[in-house]
Amino acid sequence: MFQVILSTQWKWARLPLLLATITAFTIPVLSVQGVGGNQIQGVLAFRVLAAMENWAVWYPLLAAAIGLLLAVTAWGPDHRQGHTYALSLPLPRWQYAMLRLGAGFVLLAAPAIGIALGSVLASATATVPVGLTAYPVALTIRFTLAAILAFTIFFAIAGGSTRTAGYVLAAMAALLVGHWLLDVATIPIDVVGPLLERLYDFRGPLGIFGGRWMLIDV
Repeated sequence: MFQVILSTQWKWARLPLLLATITAFTIPVLSVQGVGGNQIQGVLAFRVLAAMENWAVWYPLLAAAIGLLLAVTAWGPDHRQGHTYALSLPLPRWQYAMLRLGAGFVLLAAPAIGIALGSVLASATATVPVGLTAYPVALTIRFTLAAILAFTIFFAIAGGSTRTAGYVLAAMAALLVGHWLLDVATIPIDVVGPLLERLYDFRGPLGIFGGRWMLIDV
């Protein structure tokens, strides 16, 4: 049963997943362009760090996008078909959901391998200044964990009804609109800021998406 579900989810997501894997491989490679070979002579370490920071934002964004992609493709056909396939199986709902979740975890291996290969290649081709170190393994692990977390969250939202997903999105939109209205009315009440700080703090549930995403760092 798991092989069948894995095969179907792969067919639904293979093209965008392939693009995401290529992107995961490309980002670290592009981030070290201009800091390798003889060009490193005379280049200060802070310039290398600045180059890494310019690319750092793309790692968590890509991880979140991959999680959203796999979650939507895992449940999209079921929603469109009225869950007739799931109801026809001799499985309880929770077991069916766990099989879909496990298949998504397996598919996450593709972009994880992509960023691992890209990070290793980038670290090998870039001449790292004295005082800095390349962290391809740490970046790969963090990216993979972030993608797993994003997929799990979006999977839980997408697994519910369309109405449930609409309620979640509507609540998020209402929060942002409310923050914008307070800002327009020049009312000194920050609603979103403290919430984001708690979410993205290193102790928060989304803390892995915050902080420094650096292939080369001190």
